[in-house]
Amino acid sequence: MDDSSRYRSILLFGPPGAGKGTQGKILGSVPGFFHLSVGDVFRSIDIGSPTGQQIYKYTSNGQLVPDELTVEIWKKTVDAYVALSTYKPREDLLVLDGIPRNVAQTELVKDHLDILQVVSLSCESEEDMILRMRRRAIRENRADDANEDVIRSRFRIFHNVSKPVLECYSDDIISTVEANGSPAEVFRKILTAVIPIQNRHFQDQYKS
Repeated sequence: MDDSSRYRSILLFGPPGAGKGTQGKILGSVPGFFHLSVGDVFRSIDIGSPTGQQIYKYTSNGQLVPDELTVEIWKKTVDAYVALSTYKPREDLLVLDGIPRNVAQTELVKDHLDILQVVSLSCESEEDMILRMRRRAIRENRADDANEDVIRSRFRIFHNVSKPVLECYSDDIISTVEANGSPAEVFRKILTAVIPIQNRHFQDQYKS
């Protein structure tokens, strides 16, 4: 597919607990950005449905959902938002959270996505992120974050499977943001990285 048929996107990337979901929701509330979290998509699927059972089988053990299934569910969800005009690709940049999550997925989504910027959230202390996730599990009743063994398994998966995703993109489009701060401060840094991308997106739309 050419660039005009792919969704122009910003990827929020980082380890579990770095705040991708929180920052994605904040950014998605700004006109011109549309946030879609793969985790939220999975959690919204009826657990009693065949697809829900497939997803729960993996997430309940801290495992990643298979790539083809992940991309299939994600693409159907994005297309549904476009059909409803909730997400307008001509006007909005798609803010990705949770996809692509490994090197294989970067290949699977190439036909669907034009990734303009990667915002890599980093945090020096893994233990701080684990504590943040356990607090979130209590606050949001998230079973996938309640078990510390499951959390640590997710970190191992991130280091071994997800972190190499960064190597698939040019350093020119990667912005590293320290995630160990207040949500407002982290968001300010993210805005600094993505505002030029949104400006170029709007300029391109006016030209076409």
